[in-house]
Amino acid sequence: MSYPQQGQGQPYQQPQQQQQQQYQGGYAPAHKQQQPQQVAAAAGYNMKRRNPIGVWLGLPIITLGIYGLVWFFKVHNELYSYDRRTGDAATNALLSLIFGFITLGIWPLVMYIKLAGRIAQAQRAAGLPATCSGGLGFFLGIIGFGTLYYQLQLNKVVDRYGDTPAGQQVSLVA
Repeated sequence: MSYPQQGQGQPYQQPQQQQQQQYQGGYAPAHKQQQPQQVAAAAGYNMKRRNPIGVWLGLPIITLGIYGLVWFFKVHNELYSYDRRTGDAATNALLSLIFGFITLGIWPLVMYIKLAGRIAQAQRAAGLPATCSGGLGFFLGIIGFGTLYYQLQLNKVVDRYGDTPAGQQVSLVA
């Protein structure tokens, strides 16, 4: 198919528009019309409930800080599995922590603030009030209590579904 030069012929039409014009009256019969595919975002997979003290103090000390990176990656990955509307940022988040020294530590702080927004979105999707605050998470992160705060906020979402095991499909409210 060739495209008309400027000022010549008909403007470019999408293939679906061309197909519709082939039928008398300009519209395809009802059995030929394609309905738009919609992806339902009304379900996600439940996250794992973690002990906030273990996440904040215990495991990072035992693993010499490596668990902090693992936790950050897993939380982002679980938030994406829980609500696909948040976008998949797990690898980006992990790389921002690993290579954060390039930006003098600014990009990891930005990712911690974004994590608060993602947790707040998960709280809204669970039908809870969004109580996770980026400002409070930023402040607590500077003094060393950021992961404790964020895990407490994540556990609110997990507790909303009761005894539903991690990885099982749950319904989203918003």
